[in-house]
Amino acid sequence: MPNSNAPLRIAFLTHEPFYPPSGGGSAEAVYLVEEMVRRGHAVQVFCPKFKESISVAKQFGIRVHVFKRWPMGRYAKRRNLKYLVWPFILRRMVAKVARKERFDLVFSQHAISAVAAGKLKRQLGVPVVMNFPDLLTGFMETWPSYVMPRPLVRALMRYEVSLPVRYQADGVLAISDRLVELFVARGYDRQRLRPIYFGYAAQLFPFQTRPVSVAGPAVVVMHGSLDVHHLGPIAFGAIRHVTRERPGTIFRFVAHRTPTLENFLARARREIPGFKYEAPGFMSYSMVAEQLADARVGIIPYEESAGTHCAFVAKAVEYVAVGLPAVSTPLKSIQSYFGQDPMVRFATFDGEDFGRAIVQRLDEPVDEARARASAARVKAELDWAPLCRKAIDFVEEIAATAPGRK
Repeated sequence: MPNSNAPLRIAFLTHEPFYPPSGGGSAEAVYLVEEMVRRGHAVQVFCPKFKESISVAKQFGIRVHVFKRWPMGRYAKRRNLKYLVWPFILRRMVAKVARKERFDLVFSQHAISAVAAGKLKRQLGVPVVMNFPDLLTGFMETWPSYVMPRPLVRALMRYEVSLPVRYQADGVLAISDRLVELFVARGYDRQRLRPIYFGYAAQLFPFQTRPVSVAGPAVVVMHGSLDVHHLGPIAFGAIRHVTRERPGTIFRFVAHRTPTLENFLARARREIPGFKYEAPGFMSYSMVAEQLADARVGIIPYEESAGTHCAFVAKAVEYVAVGLPAVSTPLKSIQSYFGQDPMVRFATFDGEDFGRAIVQRLDEPVDEARARASAARVKAELDWAPLCRKAIDFVEEIAATAPGRK
């Protein structure tokens, strides 16, 4: 058996620009690579172009190979069409380097890159670990049917869940227990699966004592990449209810001013009398906690879908970390972890009910002792450091035992 402590030459594949993190799995990628390098592994990142790639490579102690022909990322134009061709581009990028030097392991971040990794396993004859920070196609269930017909969505989800079996991945990391269940049901070996959840940078989200009484209007906050599944009928109905019952409440949306967000705000201005909001635009990860500091409630009004049930939502972790009471729809992955946590309250998948839960939160003082206990728990278990140690322990185990490593 190969020495599990021997340095590995790792090809790290992602469909998002590596740096700076733009949210979701892109944040996780940075911390995973840092842990790999900390252990002495030689990491080469293959990704779309991003600014200052040379200096970033030096900063992280890695080699970076960027695709320069067109921009990619969650806010790029025609991103879905670009995602369709990305596995083929990524495969060629890695294969070109592999003709001159050998990799010991291919690590893919997200399902899009997993397709390329699976093909490279066959081509290069090396172990592959696939990391799934979400069920990417599952979110499409919340899209309008005229944009994404339901039979097509179901077919895409079946394909995504089949990737580990289809390409005989040597190991799979998954964001939640729910997603693990889907892979097992599809026939993948449970012993080669690890749920690692989704973390946060504890140093950037310190606990903050909430005052017993606050002068001025209450602030309800939501941050992240706000797409269709974040800003649907549930979010709209909840805001309408709260604005009616607690006039003057301010809703703060910390996110890129995407068409989805702009359309949502325009509709709310038209249809909800007295609607008040703040939309400061995108904030870097290091600045998000500042936007939570004066808020009274953090919200996670996700629409129901296979994707949202599988997502271990970072918002919940960060709200709890700073001592901010939260209201969420009953997402299975979040309920499995926060079901007994007093800082997270679960409403039904209904806007009025979600709004009532927000109002109840606004009326209740924060129990600081309980809030501190909840924050201490997520810091101990969900800081990026322990999560990434767990993940890379698994990667090293796979590399040491996989028959594909020579």
